[in-house]
Amino acid sequence: MKIEILGTGCAKCKTLEEATKQAVATSGMFAQIEKVDDIMKIMEYGVMSTPGLVIDGKVVSTGKVLSVNEIIELIKAQ
Repeated sequence: MKIEILGTGCAKCKTLEEATKQAVATSGMFAQIEKVDDIMKIMEYGVMSTPGLVIDGKVVSTGKVLSVNEIIELIKAQ
């Protein structure tokens, strides 16, 4: 599983990145986590509001910081 956090480095993006790491650790699943800060790559996903969360190439959230539990639910749904 590949999880990408889309954002240019704002506080919300960093918070989402940390929550994602906690969610993966808590869920016991293996996932590659990548921070994407290249605005062109972010725009390729069609994301206009960061932070964004992408799981296996699918945008699952934009414009908000998700809780650890919300991220776990999104991971399990994939």
